[in-house]
Amino acid sequence: MIITYFGKEFFKIQQGGMVLAFNPVSKASKTGITAKFGADIALVTTNHPDYNGIEQLSHGEREPFVISGPGDYEIKEIFVKGVLSETELPGPAKDGVNKKHINTIYLFAVDGINIAFLGPLDDAELSKESREAINTPDILFIPVGGKGHAEARLPDGQGRASMLDAKSAAKLASTLEPKLIIPMDYDDSSLKAFLKEMGEEKVEVVDKLTLKRKDLETKEGEVIVLKAT
Repeated sequence: MIITYFGKEFFKIQQGGMVLAFNPVSKASKTGITAKFGADIALVTTNHPDYNGIEQLSHGEREPFVISGPGDYEIKEIFVKGVLSETELPGPAKDGVNKKHINTIYLFAVDGINIAFLGPLDDAELSKESREAINTPDILFIPVGGKGHAEARLPDGQGRASMLDAKSAAKLASTLEPKLIIPMDYDDSSLKAFLKEMGEEKVEVVDKLTLKRKDLETKEGEVIVLKAT
């Protein structure tokens, strides 16, 4: 399994010839993040330009199967469970206010590795259903830069995403007891704060992550920081 990060919550996971993409950044986003490639499966947690750029995931004859909400799915022998939650994100700049959005937490396995992808979650107090579904994942993708970090603001500075901040993210990550933690949706200051909360201030930043099931056997709550390409 190879994991590549493009910024915000835009990830690619490749296992052999299978490509999964998560929360692709739309052309309508104000982030300036661009990446385009063909994916077999696209998972979108939240209908917001920072996370719903499905148009970025078609290449040649490869068109993704899109999962964009709660439910149980099976695509090409990959089972995906989507669990309902909510988040609050900035609306259009002209509004200057945050808006509630449905956020889907995705649970699935690739090459025998159990993965939980939280999306821009804004509440560390998970529902009973969510906590039971997540259980103790091998890899946890978790947002760490909410409640005011630079990338969460509207251009005019009025609206700010209320997703998990460093402290609440660290608390939630610890309670879920994953083997590996991958922070996302951060800026330099929020990442630094999260690593401090986790006691992992000297974590190495990697361009991409290559993993096999056996690589996780000795890990316990280890943080890996992926550099946006």
